[in-house]
Amino acid sequence: MSNENSQFIVEGKLADNERLKRESNNLRGTIETDLKDDLTGGFTADNFQLIRFHGMYQQDDRDIRAERAKQKLEPLQNVMLRARLPGGVITPDQWLAIDKFATDHTLYGSIRLTTRQTFQFHGVLKPKIKSMHQMLNKAGIDSIATAGDVNRNVLCTSNPVESELHLEAFEWAKKISEHLLPKTRAYAEIWLDGEKVETTEKPVEPILGDNYLPRKFKTTVVIPPQNDVDVHANDLNFVAIAENGKLVGFNVLVGGGLAMTHGDKSTYPRKATDFGFISLADTLNVAAAVVTVQRDWGNRVNRKNAKTKYTLERVGVENFKAEVEKRANVTFQASKPFEFTGRGDRFGWVEGIDGKYHLTVFIENGRILDYPGKTLKTGCAEIAKIHHGDFRLTANQNLIIAGVAPNDKDKIEALAREHGLIAPAVSNQRLDSMACVSLPTCPLAMAEAERYLPDAVTELEGLLAKHGLADDSVIFRVTGCPNGCGRAMLAEVGLVGKGPGKYNLHLGGDREGTRIPRMYRENISEQEIMSELDRLFGKWASDREDGESFGDFVIRTNVVKPVIDSARDFYD
Repeated sequence: MSNENSQFIVEGKLADNERLKRESNNLRGTIETDLKDDLTGGFTADNFQLIRFHGMYQQDDRDIRAERAKQKLEPLQNVMLRARLPGGVITPDQWLAIDKFATDHTLYGSIRLTTRQTFQFHGVLKPKIKSMHQMLNKAGIDSIATAGDVNRNVLCTSNPVESELHLEAFEWAKKISEHLLPKTRAYAEIWLDGEKVETTEKPVEPILGDNYLPRKFKTTVVIPPQNDVDVHANDLNFVAIAENGKLVGFNVLVGGGLAMTHGDKSTYPRKATDFGFISLADTLNVAAAVVTVQRDWGNRVNRKNAKTKYTLERVGVENFKAEVEKRANVTFQASKPFEFTGRGDRFGWVEGIDGKYHLTVFIENGRILDYPGKTLKTGCAEIAKIHHGDFRLTANQNLIIAGVAPNDKDKIEALAREHGLIAPAVSNQRLDSMACVSLPTCPLAMAEAERYLPDAVTELEGLLAKHGLADDSVIFRVTGCPNGCGRAMLAEVGLVGKGPGKYNLHLGGDREGTRIPRMYRENISEQEIMSELDRLFGKWASDREDGESFGDFVIRTNVVKPVIDSARDFYD
């Protein structure tokens, strides 16, 4: 770490996570020792944190925690694994491999598509962890750096229509992911029985540093006018600028993020700041420079203020930007014009410019499982057996069956219909709703999210119909805690879990994901939420301007004040 600009380094006693990273021997810790300990299903304190850098979180089934305690049993410890899939692209053979593992070796039998454009296994018991990683490796997948204080899975707009542009953007997502990946061989040594390499005196991690980043770091590549990846939820965003259908460079947006802590006004969601335009040749250098500035200047004393968004606010946007320019040896040009017009996926068939077809199917909550009358998991596997293209996971937790040849289209559609992947009459409201996993597996969950969403949407559908708004919808998102995985802080109506059955109700985001909603009511019940929305939908129906969205309506009519500069006005 350079002593230059040391005035931007936060002084004080370092957070304990800094000690465990420093002492971890580049993320090895004593994970292998814990794996051999069959007296417990979990990992010890430091390794509990370190396995995150390998793509796993230790969890337990909170529904049965109390019952197990009565029986003098430890919680049913297991891990959730999040795969690394830059841009969310997966082959049919890979799909079949993960489908089989989910069926045979997880407690819940499901594949969970996530807002990070990848899949998660939930409920993997300790004896199956190593074989899970070896299965993934054999399939050409890993879970390196999908959690922990590193650059996470890189998102890319799922845009199969402009396939040449999408392919270019996807290739950049892969390059950025590889460039920012940890260089330690800990993953291969522990999970794949790789040859152990003695660490040298020279630092192992030229970009991340041997203490890695102060906090998680999220990156996207986005192709306007789609904002499906929600740029303002991410630390670093490359907005594709195209001329005549060809990618010519990126606008770079830095410092977005949605997580906050209840009761701590030094934490807040923040939109990303546009630094300007760069040419393609500068992309990797700029990515590394943003990461290393955050590495060196980010807050390692207080993890609640450690994200890039807080570093930008503390040191000043211009100082941060100037340091990035210096380290990347680049001068940001004026930002090129771009516009976001929506975030939703385009469901049904679309034809790409290469003559191939792409089918986007709605997966409620991203949970791929067989339900009565809707055998989603079986259907995806049956399609994978005959599909010659690939699958693309979307940041909205849906699935694209991509690259279908014209003569395969009818077969794919028949299977999709047979298994409920193409469902009749899914409302606009259901398509525009999303939730994080939350209970029973997430240890941070304060309230239900995924399990509450289907019923909540049914209630919303009823309210909209009551007020003559059945063809309309609101961007509705539920997150079980303020960490924000469900991206409720970019919704028109966002619920943030506060306690069992209680949420903070936020209103006033926009449909494009460019405005943060303000808290309207705090710590209210599900019934109170629906009562408030019933009243407000009535006003929206009677007083809206032509085509006016709900988020715009509540701002125009002063139901809530817009959040303009969240670092200063989010709590006003």
